[in-house]
Amino acid sequence: MSTGVIIALIVVVAAVIAVAAVLAVRARGPHGGHGLKRRFGPEYDRAVARHDGDVKAAERELDTLVERHGGLRERPLEPAERERFEARWTAAQERFVDSPREAVVEADQLLAEVAGARGFPDGGQYEEQLGALSVHHPNQVHGYRRIHRVARVRATGDGTRDTGTAGVSGTGDGRAPGTEDMRSAMVEARALFDDLLGHADHEPGRRHAQERRQSVSQDGSRSGHHLPRGFHRHQAKEG
Repeated sequence: MSTGVIIALIVVVAAVIAVAAVLAVRARGPHGGHGLKRRFGPEYDRAVARHDGDVKAAERELDTLVERHGGLRERPLEPAERERFEARWTAAQERFVDSPREAVVEADQLLAEVAGARGFPDGGQYEEQLGALSVHHPNQVHGYRRIHRVARVRATGDGTRDTGTAGVSGTGDGRAPGTEDMRSAMVEARALFDDLLGHADHEPGRRHAQERRQSVSQDGSRSGHHLPRGFHRHQAKEG
């Protein structure tokens, strides 16, 4: 075989490889590399951390989530639904002052219900619901993950903490959650709650919800967005 033929074959093979690489990238579209990082934001970094720095494994996981939940269309909430959810969250915040653990459990359940009402998988399938939320609300979903973890911790008779699930701790570092941990979890979870309520497609309802969150009551607490005064001042009792 002449040198010219060999060179021609090398060029053809190189061209085929290059075309295949381009097609592979296009096939992945926005799911690949920088597209995934833009879409998932902090969830991208958490996925990489979960896989001990293995970026490819993390991206395969995120690609799977997009394929499974990317087509989900969120159902807008009716104004009456939004009102009920906001009232229940406000009640949970107020309950936190005297019963922080009960308030955290209520907030966890409420997030699951709101997500279900918006069209996400049922709250009884927590991991599935969390995965879908991470695709559509990646910047706020960690608040749900955190408050769910804290809510699962319950006091046992010997004064220790039992999570009900092996390997789950209230704070992520083996410590049982204290009042400040629970308060912080409530604050972070509120971001997802607001996002789920604020993404309704009915514009007048959205404006009404915003007006309610901005209205300041006589005692200085805001209806909805901010926690009760006692909550911010760390006056909650250990549950």
